[in-house]
Amino acid sequence: MPRAEREQQMIAVAVEVFAEHGFLAASMDDIAARVGVSKPMLYEYFDSKEGLLVAALRHARTELHRTVEQALADASSAEDALRQGLLAYFTFMAQRRQAWSLLRQELGALGPAAAEEVETIRRQQTQLHMRYLRHYAPYTTEDEIEVAAEIIVGGCERLAAWCDRHHGVSPERATQYAWNVIWGGLSALGAGDTDSDGDRA
Repeated sequence: MPRAEREQQMIAVAVEVFAEHGFLAASMDDIAARVGVSKPMLYEYFDSKEGLLVAALRHARTELHRTVEQALADASSAEDALRQGLLAYFTFMAQRRQAWSLLRQELGALGPAAAEEVETIRRQQTQLHMRYLRHYAPYTTEDEIEVAAEIIVGGCERLAAWCDRHHGVSPERATQYAWNVIWGGLSALGAGDTDSDGDRA
């Protein structure tokens, strides 16, 4: 098996084991056995159990960014961009509910590399939203854009955690909940006119 495919196989199995047993209790021996490789090979690829978790998070970050970016790129308006971006996010989280639930529950027990990777996911999502907010609200100040993006990312993360505790909440329903709170503020954000100095009236 090519190295890249083997690496993805290891990551997929590791996520399953982490979700079943928790990160701290998960065994590299168990992961290796399920993949069908030796434990030294796992360490050759990822150096440590935390390194394996970081690789899994990095892979998820890439997928999440691609999924949300595609949804935003296909939008026809600011309203459509918010709806499509929210739906893409909550659909992604629902499809990986078990793994992300585990991550949120055990974040305090993770090592610095894994914790930094989680923060990188948040920053990447913030930057993505900032880019599209600039497009739809060109006269809004940079601080306002950054604050709005941080609120979207933080709010959606907490809503995803709430959905974990309330089984049966669909991505569509979660999207509507987020929409009800967020859209009013965002629609007002880009509504102001600018004066002669470039400041919003």
